[in-house]
Amino acid sequence: MRRKDREMSKEFALSVMEKCEWTTVSFVTPDGAPYSVPVSAALDGNALYFHTAKEGRKIDCLRHSEVVHVVCVGDVERATDKFTTGFECAMAEGICREITEDEEKIRALRLIAEKYTPTLADKFDEAVKKSLDRTGVFKIELSDITGKAKVLKK
Repeated sequence: MRRKDREMSKEFALSVMEKCEWTTVSFVTPDGAPYSVPVSAALDGNALYFHTAKEGRKIDCLRHSEVVHVVCVGDVERATDKFTTGFECAMAEGICREITEDEEKIRALRLIAEKYTPTLADKFDEAVKKSLDRTGVFKIELSDITGKAKVLKK
């Protein structure tokens, strides 16, 4: 990281990953081009889970290369008196693989649901029963986890 004054700890980065609204995952396409997409993800230790369709561009990319890069942006503070923005973010590299075992898929989907739709907890089992077979669940084993924060001076 170029700006060492903004570098934060791995623990800070994991806390940003845990609370962020969305995660952007960057893939490498089969022709070598970058491809990034935001996903709803939930953290579990040093692993990040997300769900998606079982077909599409993300899946094509993962068949080509399991290596991904992740960016999460946490709290953002817009300045009103200067041209800048305060923010916190977390970045990591990782290996992304599809989860095929039903028990882990359900656990991952529950983590995602608890993060994004906690008021629908009573409907989770019914929804999973209807859609588990057609839902792709992926796990990113995170490595090289770094955090960054830019705090606005008042």
